[in-house]
Amino acid sequence: MATHQTGKGLAVVTGASTGIGLELAKCAAQDGYDLIIAADEERINLVATNLKEFGTTVDAVEADLSTLEGVDRLVERITASGRSVDLLMANAGRGLAKGFLDQSFGEARKVIDTNVTGTIYLIHEIGNQMRSRGEGRILLTGSIAGFIPGSYQAVYNGTKAFINSFSFALREELKESGVTVSCLMPGATETEFFKRADLMDTAIGQAKKDDAADVARIGYDALMDGKGDVVSGWKNKLQAAVANVTPASVLAHQHSKMAEPGSGTK
Repeated sequence: MATHQTGKGLAVVTGASTGIGLELAKCAAQDGYDLIIAADEERINLVATNLKEFGTTVDAVEADLSTLEGVDRLVERITASGRSVDLLMANAGRGLAKGFLDQSFGEARKVIDTNVTGTIYLIHEIGNQMRSRGEGRILLTGSIAGFIPGSYQAVYNGTKAFINSFSFALREELKESGVTVSCLMPGATETEFFKRADLMDTAIGQAKKDDAADVARIGYDALMDGKGDVVSGWKNKLQAAVANVTPASVLAHQHSKMAEPGSGTK
């Protein structure tokens, strides 16, 4: 585990009500950072209460980060705190199962608006403030799914391909600014994601998954060390490496066997 010089700065974590986001918030709280955490559900308020046990101040924002208005609400709360953001962990995300044409377009758009539009809007707002100060750290939660054409998860995997690519590009643009950009690329992780995305009857939904706390710690250490990207776990590293040399058509076929509805019960 990496060791870091810590002080009472401010960390903002989105998608912090469960899973990787919650564990990232715990990492920051344990490191002495005060928190502003956000999610689109009431549970975020209970999470804030629990995180205060680490001895830091925690402010919860219940907002739909798939909307510009929801992101504005979070930014307004940050501004009202009168503090600069030292760490921004843009983790909010949403998945969606089934074939693309079998999904409602409204659901598909919600995935895009959460994973892409809301995420980069927040980074644009806070990133500009960081660049003006000449310091700050940004962590995006991408995925090894971004390396794989995701049959039966086409929209989700497409959004993660965007985030993976965007993080590398933004890091290059900001390399002389004092602001670091890191991308955490986990594989399947034990969170509520699969249930919420209606993937529990699939092979990937039934497969063994990584521990969210372990994944978050890897991402948090990468953020604090200023690393550009990190894939969590050796199996995921191997999968990402193989994906880079495998034809897209083969990857799409392989993914369909894991994500096709009912594949977990065959």
